[in-house]
Amino acid sequence: MNDALRLAGGLGLFLLGMVVMTEGLRAVAGDALNRVLYRFTKSPATGALTGAGVTALLQSSSATTVATVGFVSAGLLTFPQSLGVLFGANIGTTMTGWLVALIGFKLSLGTAMLPLLLVGVLLRLFTSGRWRHLGWALAGFALIFLGIEQLRSGMQSFEGALTPDMLPGDSLGGRLALVGIGVAITLVTQSSSAGVAIALTALHTGAIAFPQAAAMVIGMDAGTTSTTALATIGGSPQTKRTGWSHVIYNLLTALGALLFLPLYIAALDQWVPGARGADPELALVGFHSAFNTLGVLLVLPFTRRFAALMIRLIPDRGPALTRRLDLGLLADAAAATPALWATTRDLAAHTFAAVGDHIRKRGARADGRLSDLESAVDETRRYADRLPRGDGAHDVYRFATMHCLDHLDRLLDRARQTERVEAAHRDPRLRALTLEFAEALRTMPLDTAEALGHAEAACLRRRDALHAERRPFRAATIERVGADHHLEEAIARLDAVRWLHRSAYHAWRILHHLCVAEGVEHTPRPDEIPARSEQDPDEVD
Repeated sequence: MNDALRLAGGLGLFLLGMVVMTEGLRAVAGDALNRVLYRFTKSPATGALTGAGVTALLQSSSATTVATVGFVSAGLLTFPQSLGVLFGANIGTTMTGWLVALIGFKLSLGTAMLPLLLVGVLLRLFTSGRWRHLGWALAGFALIFLGIEQLRSGMQSFEGALTPDMLPGDSLGGRLALVGIGVAITLVTQSSSAGVAIALTALHTGAIAFPQAAAMVIGMDAGTTSTTALATIGGSPQTKRTGWSHVIYNLLTALGALLFLPLYIAALDQWVPGARGADPELALVGFHSAFNTLGVLLVLPFTRRFAALMIRLIPDRGPALTRRLDLGLLADAAAATPALWATTRDLAAHTFAAVGDHIRKRGARADGRLSDLESAVDETRRYADRLPRGDGAHDVYRFATMHCLDHLDRLLDRARQTERVEAAHRDPRLRALTLEFAEALRTMPLDTAEALGHAEAACLRRRDALHAERRPFRAATIERVGADHHLEEAIARLDAVRWLHRSAYHAWRILHHLCVAEGVEHTPRPDEIPARSEQDPDEVD
């Protein structure tokens, strides 16, 4: 009974260590690894290399996958590029097996990890910043090898009680049964790394033979698809495509690994005689890495065709403006923020175009677009409210997003003020200014940082020009009362010039916050912004 408890406790320590170490490593790296993931993923091939490297460092394929889905949702990566990252992540996960085989069994560092555990906990408790996160990663690293020590100790107690003869034999049916056992272990532990550690421990103690362990590892790789399949439920099309691509690829890789296993054993016995007996753990992790690497090499030439097939099977659905807002990304600020920010930029571009048309046509045939945009702004705001707190960089985007959405809402509201639009068109001078503003909105490019900066500077100049226009326009309008129009018309035109000025103000503030978040240097300095006394009472962020 004690031995069984030791075995269970060892598995628990290993799983806890994996979680703690991954959290620590992700916090230490911050956004650096995400930037690496984006910067070096230019094709499926480079994506595979980058995905393998990032996953090996983070010790978490799920973290890599979530970040990749976020980049695809934001339009920073194409779907074929993301598939390369996804395939490469499978190679990166094999690094855990190498750590266990090379350090956990060869060096037996279980007891030596106790001081490292203390150091990690002390750093976590008494330091801040990256040192605090580094302490958490060290504590997780120590827990992994303490867990391996307990696993090995517990498994050794069953020596003789569990032998290879008790498990399915080395036949096709036996291997399929062992694959099923591997799948079951992954379903229970929710970690293929933990399953590989169990297989390595059982192989090390002689409880199972090499072919049996290899078949179980194949099943553990295939078993990870269950979590991915469940994660696609209720997800966006991008999440579903990514998830089901992972499922299909892993199942195909598992099938290929079964066919590859006899060849691997024959090649190993011929080129490295005695390796299966002298170093069975290294032989097993070598097989794990080999079939995952071979799977990636075989699938990469067909990545774009595979991506086209998945897009056809899982087409885009839902409102186009908010399609990127995947609820499945909300658990990770680093993944959700790019999707949220890309949606906000799209909303700004579509709102400018729709409002420009609405003003130019005096509201004709534009109300439907405005309604869709208002709904999209509301949905985006709700998504932003649910976004978890991130680090300073994420908070900059959150701040900018909330301000952009607020001014988008106000600009859309002003566009619906049809009486003021009509009044602006009735005055010749005001009509010219209104049409100029509408045309600027309709043709304003926001697709590059340079264009964004120029647009903000131009919009600020227009806002200042309208601000300067108000007093002389007011004086001229009042002077013409009784001669050219009645008092009610004069009041309507004065209200219209205020409306136009405030609409320009909201457009400028939208562009201003876009520039702040993007780090565009064209953003005006505080001394270039008119004092509050020169602004309208509602001209606040």
